[in-house]
Amino acid sequence: MTYKVLVSDKLGDAGIKIFEMDPEIEVDVKTDLTPEALKEIIGEYHGLAIRSATKVTEDLLESAENLKVIGRAGIGVDNIDVAAATKRGILVMNTPGGNVVTTAEHAIAMMMALTRNIPQGTSSLKDGRWDKKKLQGREIMNKTLGVIGFGKIGSVVASRARGLKMKVVVYDPVVTPEKIQKAGCESVSLDALYEMADYITIHVPKIKKTANMIDKDAFAKMKHGVMLVNCARGGIVDEESLYEALTLGKVAGAAMDVFAVEPPPADHPLLSLDNVIVTPHLGASTAEAQTNVAVAIANQIIDYLKNETITNSVNVTSVSGELLEELDPYMRLADRLGCMQGQLVKGHIREVEVAFNGDFGDIDLSPVTTAVICGLLEPLVIDDVNTVNARYLAKEMGIKILESSAENAEEFINLLSVTVKADQGESTVAGTVFGKKDPRVVKINDFRLEMRPEGYLTLIHNMDIPGEIGNIGTVLGNNNINISRMTVGQESEGGRNIVFLRTDTPLDKGVLAQLEDMPQARTVIYMEL
Repeated sequence: MTYKVLVSDKLGDAGIKIFEMDPEIEVDVKTDLTPEALKEIIGEYHGLAIRSATKVTEDLLESAENLKVIGRAGIGVDNIDVAAATKRGILVMNTPGGNVVTTAEHAIAMMMALTRNIPQGTSSLKDGRWDKKKLQGREIMNKTLGVIGFGKIGSVVASRARGLKMKVVVYDPVVTPEKIQKAGCESVSLDALYEMADYITIHVPKIKKTANMIDKDAFAKMKHGVMLVNCARGGIVDEESLYEALTLGKVAGAAMDVFAVEPPPADHPLLSLDNVIVTPHLGASTAEAQTNVAVAIANQIIDYLKNETITNSVNVTSVSGELLEELDPYMRLADRLGCMQGQLVKGHIREVEVAFNGDFGDIDLSPVTTAVICGLLEPLVIDDVNTVNARYLAKEMGIKILESSAENAEEFINLLSVTVKADQGESTVAGTVFGKKDPRVVKINDFRLEMRPEGYLTLIHNMDIPGEIGNIGTVLGNNNINISRMTVGQESEGGRNIVFLRTDTPLDKGVLAQLEDMPQARTVIYMEL
């Protein structure tokens, strides 16, 4: 059979040649199509190779009657309606590893340029000045580099830095210390990294937990004269706080490839400082990286069309549509239980046990376990997590996955329990499906409760004495926060209770601090599901 593939964005020549050399592939390269023109012809193609320019909308997919696979030459799939593609059985894949080395090298280049004042020296010399004394730099050998995030890119940066004879300390809450030590680096807490590092480089995704994580408090903990490099995502560094730290001398220099708003306005304060060097989001912009992603996506599309081999998928499922429909409520429950555990447990995760209790029949429950892992890793890792790579990522992080089943489900027909063991403790959450489609959390460790796993949730352990529930309501009321649902559970032997709140709006650090300051409060954990 001959498969037709359309390349609708500019793709490296090496990728086009791979398509052209395969006798079972007929490739058309049409990079100047309007959305209307693309919609007119998309129905005849089995594969679509794109970059960021083509917008794969639900409207377009309605005409893609023969399309089997969409391949994105790059990481982001924001220009693809993945849900609509999934609904139509169209595989969506990307190439997450194509720009790893390129981005890592850019971070090292930015660090070196910042250290030796290369951009400033170039500019001043071209302006006719000889600022040799003014632009004295420093050596990086024997200096300490703090790497925040030890994923694909961060680990390569660490390796390159060690080659430059730097000491490397790493903070990553989800990568085991053993893996970091094996790479010749030291695993430390975030506060310790701030105290030790002469240079800090950031390699985490921008998610809720990392937005503005490098803020005024963080800069206050850093060594005086530290240098900061951000080639990850804009918005991880609080730019106002960075400006203040630079002007006060706390931070000696910063190298920024990314900004919260891109491009940044011409009057952005950071652009006015001589000790700041910037590039316009060039981390992945090399000829080699563009070739890598072109070659990768061509091979992936061909391998799927010809052999049904799935690589780097963002939406694949390994079960039939009928089974997926049957498992859907449990998979949604599993994903939320996993996501809760990802925010409940502290430290490096060692083991996850998924227990199925009750009458599940003979159906394959492995997709439910995969959904648990997806939810667990979602708030923790830099990589996109999906049903294809979830188990791989867990294995790479040293997480052991266990599954068990039993007929006894206590007072429920079916009960799904997720137990996570980390180096700072163990946690169990359990849930069931009410009716046919209504997932509920029914147990957190020794506490029994009943709540939908969705929205803005706060878990409070406190001493079970009169007035404490009222105190919680007072704190939230004083901050104009409405409680949409409250569930209270009690320890089997008394003494403590658990208050599980769902609020209409998120709780900021200040509100959480007020809850933690209540005399009888023991722990306060905030989650967003």
